[in-house]
Parts: sequence; structure tokens; C-alpha cells
Amino acid sequence: MKLSVWTYEGPPHVGAMRVATAMTGLHYVLHAPQGDTYADLLFTMIERRNHRPPVTYTTFQARDLGSDTANLFKTACQDAYDRFKPQAMIVGASCTAELIQDDPGGMAETMGLPVPVIALELPSYQRKENFGADETFFQIVRALARPVEKTTQVTANLIGPTALGFRHRDDITEVTALLEEMGISVNVCAPYGASPQDITRLGAAQFNVLMYPETGEAACRWMERELGLPFTRTVPIGVGATRDFIREVSELSGLPAKLDEARLRLPWYSASVDSTYLTGKRVFVFGDGTHVAAAARIARDEMGFEVVGLGCYNREMARPIRALAKEYGVEALISDDYLDVEARIEELAPEMILGTQMERHIGKRLGIPCAVISAPVHVQDFPARYSPQMGLEGANVIFDTWVHPLVMGLEEHLLHMFREDFEFHDEAGASHHGGAHVPREAGGPSAPHAEIPQDFDAPPEDISGQKKAPGEVIWLADAERELKKIPFFVRGKARRNTELFAAERGMQEIGIDTLYEAKAHYAR
Repeated sequence: MKLSVWTYEGPPHVGAMRVATAMTGLHYVLHAPQGDTYADLLFTMIERRNHRPPVTYTTFQARDLGSDTANLFKTACQDAYDRFKPQAMIVGASCTAELIQDDPGGMAETMGLPVPVIALELPSYQRKENFGADETFFQIVRALARPVEKTTQVTANLIGPTALGFRHRDDITEVTALLEEMGISVNVCAPYGASPQDITRLGAAQFNVLMYPETGEAACRWMERELGLPFTRTVPIGVGATRDFIREVSELSGLPAKLDEARLRLPWYSASVDSTYLTGKRVFVFGDGTHVAAAARIARDEMGFEVVGLGCYNREMARPIRALAKEYGVEALISDDYLDVEARIEELAPEMILGTQMERHIGKRLGIPCAVISAPVHVQDFPARYSPQMGLEGANVIFDTWVHPLVMGLEEHLLHMFREDFEFHDEAGASHHGGAHVPREAGGPSAPHAEIPQDFDAPPEDISGQKKAPGEVIWLADAERELKKIPFFVRGKARRNTELFAAERGMQEIGIDTLYEAKAHYAR
């Protein structure tokens, strides 16, 4: 273990909390010391849920370690059942409580509670949150699901959405609509919104839709083997993936593929003249494996971006992400250390980041626009509005989320470029005042000068005041001024191309002519 300012995943018992909180009629008894009781903060503050998570803690203290902590656990279990009367219970230990080896599962089994009690063995010091969610849901399904009679009409189960998931609530609505358009009803959605009684009915469906492999693949594989339920492999994030998903559902269900694309806007704009300035933007993609794979495909095939780097923090997805990176001709970054991610972003100097809440902060420091595509996220990524990632409306949402930072960057550039114009400089005052405006030096109310941000990619200055780029190439003052007229989100690329152009020709100085010659050279 190590202390860290940020972490991509919590310990595995947080994953178990996500499953328990997503379900109804299920209660989680967690053997944990005082101080590990942060479930309320996670789900009511960050996800803004309107009810408390169904988690009961033993909350033993240091003075209890010399006495019978096992009895504390049994008392907490009995009190939880008496108060909440759940249909089933799951029991386990936090990473700290795991050290005292009280065996919560074994103790709970001896209590004779009148509901199923499912013991969780989550190795806190080897695995993390996504594994905890996947394993918890798998254990619940294995304990409760049984072969049952199939529904008369074609139905499917939605598998994988949990509490504290990135847009899971809205993705359920979107995928349900996609299936209903083909005449397929949802039998059970689990764990989100399901009860233990619902879990017993999973086998009645004809197939499973695996929405999030990180949190539902183990259960899907077990149901395929034990209940004869095949499951989808395509996650419908993006236009191309949604079309592939519909074809796969058609093959599994035997029903004709149907997809109404009337409300889809992304392909039209991607092919329009207005979008051409986005083509070739260099992007770096990082997050959980499922969302990274989807985002890389959208970035390259649907937005015309260039993927210059990608990676994931959950090591369970390392193999497919490395294979994907090889396909894209880049080196995969598999790491749960945000400092490694920051160093890779600085090295690659992309024009946009597609990442998590961590990368949003990294982008702020480096002056690079960032769009969030994956958990971990903060409150702003649990919007009150309908904002899915999956399906056709999800494609529209993704397009807005990715393009807006670049468009607003262009606006900022234009404001900066015209700040010295006689009509728009800081001393000109508000435009609606017209000729009645009184300058500040004459006692008027105009705002003070805004500090001009320093470009993150600007080279250091030497003692003569001239700016030196890597490799001792000197930028002359006229070239520097002209470079600043280029929008900041492509300025780094223009600087690199010009320096490469100069280095290949043995130039020691870059003037305005060199800048234009380099531009013409790369335009060809």
C-alpha cells in the first residue's frame, strides 16, 4: 500500500458497496474499523443518491482489538437483519479488518439467519474496486440464480451497471430503447435496480447484454456455462459500435436488425465543412479498459482524430488494451499511478485528452483541453439531465462533450488575438456603452488588464532575451509574434513542425520566413 493524493480505484470492498447500493432488498455487513465508514460520502455526495447505501459497519476501535471483535460482527449482523429485513445479505471485511482474520463469512453462516447470506472473499492487498464489484455480483448470481422456464417472447438481461458508475443510469435507458425497437423486452437489469428475487429470474431470458465487462463479465461467463445464456461482446458506445451491437443482438435473438438513426447527429457534422478544423487533432486516451477501447475507435474512425497514446488503470484489461494499442501503432500505458499518466501526457503533448477526473486536473495544469470518458469522476459527471454514453443519443452526447472544449478553445484564441484591437482591447470598455464609455485613466470603471497566460509549450529564454527551443534553435522575435497568432490548441504542433523543418535544414534561427516555409512544406 502507499499514500496517494488521487487513486483510480478504491479497495475491493468499495466495489462490493457499489453492487449492494445498486440493488434493492440486499444488505451489506462490512467488518471495518472506525474511519472506514465512508459509503455515505461516496454515494450521497458524489453520486447524489436520494437514499443512504444499505451498508452496516461493525466499526470496531483500537480498544476492541484485545477483546472479542468476532462477537461485534455477529451483533452487527443480527441488528442489520432485524432492522432492514433484507431478502439476502452479503458479508465481508474491509482491507484493514482483513488483517485480524475474523472470517465474517464463516461467522455469519453459523448464525442461522432466515435469508441467504453470501460471504465475500476479496483480497484487498492484491485486487481493487472493479474486481470487487465483478466478484461480488458473480457470487450473488452463483448463489441465487437457477435454471427457470424461458419467457415466451424474446427477452434479455442487462448485466453490469452499478451504483457510482459513469452514466450507468442513462445507459440503461438507452440500451433498453435499442432493444425495444427490435421487439426485445428487458427481463432483468442487474445489479442496478435488481433485488435478490430478480436474480433468481435471470435464467428466463434468451441472452445477456454485457454492458460493462469490468463489473459483469464473470457473472455472464458463469451464466453462459450454467444457464445456457449467451452474452453480447460489443459495448454500444459510438455510432459504429452501436451498429455492430444491433447486428450481434440480431444474431443472438433471431430477430431482424432495426436501428432508427433519425436522431443521430454525429456523422453529419463529422462530414461537414465546419468540422474540418478538428481533423487530425492529436488525442491521448486513458481510463478503464472498456471506455478507452470505445473512445479510441470513436476518435479515429468517427471524429477523424489521431490517437497518439492510450492506456488503462485496471490491470484486468491490460491484455486487450495492449493489443488495441498495437493496432493503433502506439505504446499502451498500463498504470494506476497518475504521475505516470501525467509524464506520458507531457511527453506526447497531445492537443486533447480523453480521460478521467484525474486527467481533467492534469489537463488544467498543462493547458490541454480534456473531456471525461470514464470513471473515476466527480459530481459534475453525474448530471441531472439525460446524458448517456451508449446508443445513438450517447453518440450525440459524446460528440458534444469532446468537441466543445476545442470550440471554446478557438473562442478563447480569437478573444486573445484581438485583445490589442482598438475596439476590443481592455481599455475599450464594454461594447454596449458605445461612445459614452469613459476610459479608466479618466476615472471610468473599465476592468483591469487580464493577465495573459503563459503558453505551456513556450521555450526558455537565454540571457540575451531570445527564446531557445530544444536543440539550441533560436526563435526570433517576429516569428514568436506570428506563432502566437496560431490557436493555442494547435500551436504546439506548429512549433514542433517548424523546429523539425529548421533542424533538417541545419538552421540555427527561426524567423517569420522559416515559419511560413515550414507551414507550406507540411501543407503539401
